[in-house]
Formats: sequence, structure tokens, C-alpha cells
Amino acid sequence: MSEIRDINLWESGARKIEWVNRNMDILNSIRAEFERDKPFAGLKVALSVHLEAKTAYLCKVLAAGGAEMYVTGSNPLSTQDDVAAALVHDGLNVFAWHASTPEEYHRHISEVVKIGPNIIIDDGGDLVNMIHNEYPELIPNVIGGCEETTTGIIRLIAMNKANELKFPMVLVNNARCKYLFDNRYGTGQSVWDGINRTTNLIVAGKNIVVAGYGWCGKGVAMRAKGLGASVIVTEIDPVKAMEAVMDGFKVMKMEEAAKIGDIFVTVTGCKDVITENSFNNLKDGAILCNAGHFDCEVAVARLKELAVEEYEARNNIQGYRMSDGRNIFVIGEGRLVNLAAGDGHPAEIMDMSFAIQALSAAYLVKNKDALTEKIITVPSEIDNEVARRKLSFWGVEIDRLTDEQEKYLNSWQV
Repeated sequence: MSEIRDINLWESGARKIEWVNRNMDILNSIRAEFERDKPFAGLKVALSVHLEAKTAYLCKVLAAGGAEMYVTGSNPLSTQDDVAAALVHDGLNVFAWHASTPEEYHRHISEVVKIGPNIIIDDGGDLVNMIHNEYPELIPNVIGGCEETTTGIIRLIAMNKANELKFPMVLVNNARCKYLFDNRYGTGQSVWDGINRTTNLIVAGKNIVVAGYGWCGKGVAMRAKGLGASVIVTEIDPVKAMEAVMDGFKVMKMEEAAKIGDIFVTVTGCKDVITENSFNNLKDGAILCNAGHFDCEVAVARLKELAVEEYEARNNIQGYRMSDGRNIFVIGEGRLVNLAAGDGHPAEIMDMSFAIQALSAAYLVKNKDALTEKIITVPSEIDNEVARRKLSFWGVEIDRLTDEQEKYLNSWQV
């Protein structure tokens, strides 16, 4: 039961999965444990994450633990058809293809939800929202789920505040081994991988505008600086803006940054970050892209309306000619640039993030009768276990507290 582009692409996808398999030591160790213990035996797992090789390997790890997997993507442009084909060839159920229309994307999400999942692995909240809004009768089947990204967590917290969230969700993105590494180092590298391979332009000497200075924005700004750019940060949070200044970056309003920026990267999780006011101020040749989850940070629809001509400037880059002759360029339709124009985060980074996903899903199953809260932080023992395993695979040893030191730290009497 699947709906993919072409099963005959499976060999190429299998090679991609094998490559990341070689570089995901933590997931490999978890897979061996799952094969032995079968924590998901008899359970259906619905997964909506960017469907490329690292995600595919997570799916295989969960399947090794006994899960009946139902898989779709979380972005129309991030699905790789050969990877989807490889999963189907291995017996998993996949509903996704690259460049799906909004209607096709909705149908694929729906097909995964309709099976009545027991565990949900979400990236952006599409599965959770659909089961609540369109298939509420299936909610009693759900033990719980895990959310991968900041945007999805924002939606979950809003649902919970409104008393609308009906089952427990683990906030995977908020684990230290996720945001400190995936959001910062993973996004920092993969965004520039996507921009550089797509534009074939130099970064050094350019004015780079980074909208948002959360962990993802920090990573993007840090890597831009390392590539020789002059970095400008825009923010709405005064503390984060202060942080950016003290990290050595210029901070200004987007309206002012628009006048001098060469390449713009939005990483806010919000909508309408670059809008008509900015479009009117952009230099000829300005390049816009987004590294937030949804394609609403750059108001591409409004840019289309303002432009007198739209054309393909280069593969995966749309050009918009304005009435005054200026050209504005958008990479990957304003969707996630590191996946719409690249392969996403490095395998070693996703090894940590997906290890937390796998262990958190097992935690939900093991503790299903004891969970009372709908919003669950990743248990510290899972976070620390992932870090310990990574250090071990690196061959790094660290100190441990003595009994006396622990006593000292836990006592108010010195």
C-alpha cells in the first residue's frame, strides 16, 4: 500500500540510505537493540518528516523494532523519489513524491493518518493537525507522538493552551542534543550547502541578512561569517538582538537591511518576514531564501503579484522582474532551502536528532499508562544517553563527579 513516483528508482535510493547508514553510529546501535527487544511490535507508526536518506534510515530502524511503518514527507520539495522507492522496495508503506501539488501533499498526509496510527513522528505538525481536525475518531488509537521542529512545537503549545491537544507529544526539538547541534550546526552547514550548490556564487564579501537569531539563525550567521560574509541580523526579540550584537553582527530592521543585503535567509518560524515593504527596497539581483519550516516567511505570492515578469533564472531559482527593472531571485520557491535545494543536514547531525526520535517513541510506548501530561520534554536520561553514545563513537572520554562532588552540588550547606 503505497503511492510513489517510480519504484524502479529504488537502487539509487538504496545507495543513499546505505551511505548514511555508514555514518549514523548511534542509530545503528539503537537498531541492534530494537531488533532484539521489538518495542513497537504490533504497533503502527505514522511518520511525516522530510523524506530523504537520513529519514529513510530512521524509518528502517523503527521497522526493525517491529513497527508497521506508514511514511510521508513534510515538504513537497524535500521528498527524494529514489529514496521513497527504496523504502517501498524494502516493504514499507510510503505516500509521497517530489514536487507534489498542494492537493497531492494533503492526500499523502491523509493516507498516512487514515491507517489509525499508534505513534506519530511529526515534523511541523501536519499529522497532528490532520488527525485532530479531519480524523478525530482515530485519536483514541494514538499512544503519543514526537515533534521534530520548532514550528511544530509552536503549534503544539498553542493547541495545548487551548485544551485541544488530545494525546501526549514529546518535544524532540527542545532536547539539548537536538537544538544545540541539529539547529545550529546542521542548519548552519546545510543552508549554505543548498545556497552554494544552487547559485554557484561566492559568499565572501557579500552582505548576508539572517532573519531570526534563534539556534538555527545562529548557525546560519556563524557559517556565513566563516565564509567571509558581512552578516546582518534582524530580530524582534531584544535579548536575541543583543546576543547577535555581542557575537559581532550588525543588527537592524528588515526594512533597512533590505537596502543593502545581497542574500537573505529567513529562519524565524513566523510568516511575512520579507514582504512588500522589503521587496520595494531590495537591490537589483538580491537573492531570497527560507530556512524556516513553512513557505510563508518570504511572501512569494505577493512578489508574484508585484512582478511584471516571472522567469526561471537557473534551476531551482525563480527570477522576478519588477516594474523599475530590478530583478529579485527566490531559491526553491521559498521552501526550506537546505532540503528544497540540497540534501538537508549532515548524516552525523541527524544521527543525534533521529536517535532522540527513536528513543522518545520507545519511551512513549513503555510509559503509555503513566503519562498524564500532553506536552512532554525529552527525559534527560535520553538526552544524556545520546550524548554519551556520540562521545563514545568519537573516542572521547569525560570526567564523572565523585560522590563527594555530587553531595556538594546537591547541598545548600557547604
